[in-house]
Amino acid sequence: MKKEDIMNNENVEKDIKIEGADTANDTKAEEAKSEAEANNAEPTLEEQLEAAKKEVEVLKDKYLRSVAEFDNFRKRIIKEKAELVLNGSEKAVCAVLPILDDFERALANNTDDAKAIKDGMQLIFNKFNKVLESLGVKKIDTDNKYFDVDYHEAVAMVPGMGDDKKGKVIDCVQAGYQLNDKVIRHAKVAVGQ
Repeated sequence: MKKEDIMNNENVEKDIKIEGADTANDTKAEEAKSEAEANNAEPTLEEQLEAAKKEVEVLKDKYLRSVAEFDNFRKRIIKEKAELVLNGSEKAVCAVLPILDDFERALANNTDDAKAIKDGMQLIFNKFNKVLESLGVKKIDTDNKYFDVDYHEAVAMVPGMGDDKKGKVIDCVQAGYQLNDKVIRHAKVAVGQ
């Protein structure tokens, strides 16, 4: 064989070896690729654990924020209730203050006229009733009404008043009042027997 032929054969052998190596590398690359795809399809236990830990941290943070928000809400409500208890009567007191001023003016007046004093007291009384009505306070009516335990408190039973007065209010000893349809003081009455 000629030298050239030997050289060509050697080159061909090298080419064949290189092609075989490329085929082996391609096979290894394909195996690695398929393994990576398998890993992407199903995460490993470590990856699942890591994902679960992150989710737990997020949920724990949300929980702590919710608890803190509820605690702040509870504290705010307690504070508002305390303020209502302390200052809840502010509206009523402000409405009554002008009547107090009227009483002070009436006492400062040094008149001896009994009719003028009585008329002044009647004006103050009427004004006071209007203020109470504006606050939702109204007097419980007892005139010729049947005794009702929801509105009346019997302090006396009056016998011998006849059948038409039996169970009815005969006399009102002390007036009763309602605040927005809730009885705040029962009327003390004498009832026919």
